Amino acid sequence: MLAKPPRLQKGDRVAAVSLSWGGPAVLPGRYEAGRKQLEEAFGVEVVEMPHTLADPTTLAAHPGARADDLHRALSDPAIAGVVTTSGGDDSIRILPHLELGVIAENPKVLLGYSDTTITQMAFLRAGVTSFYGPAMMAGFAESGGLHGYLTAGVTRMLFEPEPTLVWPENDAGWTVEFQDRADPAHQSRARQLQPSTPWRWHGGTTTEGISVVGCLEVLDWLRGTEWWPSLDGRVLMLETSEEAPPPEALTRFLRILGLTGELQALAGIVLGRPGGSALPLDRHVSYDEAVLGVVRAEHGLDLPVVTNVDFGHTDPIWTVPQGIPVRLDPEARQITFLDTAVS
Repeated sequence: MLAKPPRLQKGDRVAAVSLSWGGPAVLPGRYEAGRKQLEEAFGVEVVEMPHTLADPTTLAAHPGARADDLHRALSDPAIAGVVTTSGGDDSIRILPHLELGVIAENPKVLLGYSDTTITQMAFLRAGVTSFYGPAMMAGFAESGGLHGYLTAGVTRMLFEPEPTLVWPENDAGWTVEFQDRADPAHQSRARQLQPSTPWRWHGGTTTEGISVVGCLEVLDWLRGTEWWPSLDGRVLMLETSEEAPPPEALTRFLRILGLTGELQALAGIVLGRPGGSALPLDRHVSYDEAVLGVVRAEHGLDLPVVTNVDFGHTDPIWTVPQGIPVRLDPEARQITFLDTAVS
């Protein structure tokens, strides 16, 4: 059983931490929009750590400073949680500097996605839950204001936890429309939404397992290291980044899991709606086919597979907890979180 951080409450101080790319220094307007919208929507106060606003060159040169910022936020009793500022591809370099004891002894909400997969796997290793959801500059900084689906996910997971929660589908539309975030004129213009499309269920029987959530490309970097999570009895929730890796990347990832026996040990697979503004909609089903080609055709496994789900690199997204029991029910077409991930 993992340790659960205290739930967030109105009036809490929440640390913004740059664990990867120094986005706030490059796009200060975008960062401020995210900060303002987070504070106004949830009644919290955002505070920066010493290197939160540092330029990308400084952050790239000092991965230990990024880890120290996380340690400082976790150790400060006046800070209730941590929200990452942005993604990137450099969080893996903070791992040698992380102190698992600090994470374990100071369980607090950690919220972010994409490259934050790295740090969330460290939280799992330290025995603490975390949350795959919006970041300061992506999600909370949504142009034209926050989506109701995102707000509901953060509220119901972090502020008003429910002992059993059926993950609702997003019926208000979704988007991957590209905007130049450096142009402040775009911040007030809501992006165009695509009509909502339902989650796709691909057979299997009702199962339960512990959630492991991450970005496909980032999680793959950890293979063969001590930071790779246990997949035994897990519900593996994967999503692909805005770089839109081809379906073949997903095929290869799953084939390796089949070779190690980890695929056969899974309780189920949940796949996020593919990211990438240049990816044609008619290509989305190719990712379903990639999963089923390995799981069903190559290995003959009957585990439940759900695709086109609302988390990851499309907007709006739900906030998904790491390390808690989840039920996949293909007949009822429901994903149910069977416990809270905060206390």
